Amino acid sequence: MTAIVEERRETIKEIVTDILEIDPDEVTETSLFKEEHDADSLRAIEILAALEKTFNVVIDQSELARMVNLRGVYEVVSDAAGW
Repeated sequence: MTAIVEERRETIKEIVTDILEIDPDEVTETSLFKEEHDADSLRAIEILAALEKTFNVVIDQSELARMVNLRGVYEVVSDAAGW
């Protein structure tokens, strides 16, 4: 993985863990936000909005269905940004 990709992934993880109010060590790429970290739909919208602002992208709310874990969030942001 390149340094830029790693930096983007780390930024995304920071956004998610800040909004979910969890320690970064508690979340893995595949841990489920709702089931394992008590995330609700409001938190999901907060994550989406923060990602849009940080990466200057537009993410359709229908993509929330894919944003169930870090891997899904990485994919959604990557698709929206054209990385």
